[in-house]
Amino acid sequence: MAMKRLRGRMKYALVWFSAAVLALFVLLAVIAPLIVPHDPNAQNLLTRLKPPVWLHGAKAGFLLGTDNLGRDIFSRIVYGSRVSMTVGILAVCLSGAIGTLIGLLSGFYNAVDQVMMRIADIQLAFPTILLALAIVAVVGGGMNNLILVLGVTGWVPYARVVRSEVMSIRTSDFVVAAQTIGVTETRLLFRHILPNIVAPIITIATFQVASAIIAESSLSFLGLGVPVNVPSWGNMLSEGQLYLGTAWWISVFPGICIMLVVLAINILGDAVRDYMDPKTRLG
Repeated sequence: MAMKRLRGRMKYALVWFSAAVLALFVLLAVIAPLIVPHDPNAQNLLTRLKPPVWLHGAKAGFLLGTDNLGRDIFSRIVYGSRVSMTVGILAVCLSGAIGTLIGLLSGFYNAVDQVMMRIADIQLAFPTILLALAIVAVVGGGMNNLILVLGVTGWVPYARVVRSEVMSIRTSDFVVAAQTIGVTETRLLFRHILPNIVAPIITIATFQVASAIIAESSLSFLGLGVPVNVPSWGNMLSEGQLYLGTAWWISVFPGICIMLVVLAINILGDAVRDYMDPKTRLG
């Protein structure tokens, strides 16, 4: 019993720590112009490849050092959080809206189900990141295109889960009662069924934000994400790969940021899933 309570307290503390980490990065993204000491794109070759302030050879005013063009790493990381958060959240909103709509229609209409689930099966045959890579290579990079591509390629998990939930409750008493009194199908779907399946949608969305951030970083690393003149964590990883032996801080610090944000989101996603699962709460 004591060990169970200890594990519960440790899990509770870990969730709150993850929430604090995520809140910190969101705050940095919001107030970036107010706290960065330098223009993230300002170049100065006289200060290139300076190490962080706690290492020998550092230059005052550059907390995490500089890159190969003399740009401040800290300023670029703070602005990079804007890109990652924006892409992650907007892409998930888009994919969630598409997937939820398709799932609702597929779960309620058999004809739609036969078509859309076969399309979903075909899309699942391709790794998501490779599919996104192929589409971005055709339509081009840029933040707007990246959000659109990640949104369009990420709808399948929502659609399959929502479809399953709709099929399980469409014969419930409250649905049958609504149909009996003449409620339209549109109102039935969006006012009676959708509110009862919000929990799994939120759970999927939480995990999908982390996946979208990783996808954005991966595509930017490959030069197919946001433009190279936009400070993003993926671009910083790409720019620093040639200097890992001499200026490791260019890639290591944005890599740590990606790891912390994704880990925090996944831990919070687990907490959200456990909270919304009645069996877990009762246990």
